[in-house]
Amino acid sequence: MSLIHYKIVQHDGGWAYKLGDVFSEPFRTHDAAKAAARRVAAEQSIPGETRYIQYQTPDGVWHTELAASIDRPRADVVD
Repeated sequence: MSLIHYKIVQHDGGWAYKLGDVFSEPFRTHDAAKAAARRVAAEQSIPGETRYIQYQTPDGVWHTELAASIDRPRADVVD
C-alpha cells in the first residue's frame, strides 16, 4: 500500500492543499485548507469498483491496467 501526502501551501491569494504538482481550489485560511485536505485524505481509503483504467505517462505512452477496488493508498496531511 502506498502512502501519499497532501501538503498545505499558500496559493492564489489564499491557502490550498497540494498533491504532487496539483493544487486544490484556494481557501481563505490555513485551517480551512487543512480541514478540506483531511476530508480528501479520509476519502482515499474508501474502496470503489474494480475496473480498468487508462492513463498517460509523461513520455506520452498510454497504459491500461486493472485497478482493484481494495488497492487504496494511505493518505495524510502535512503542513
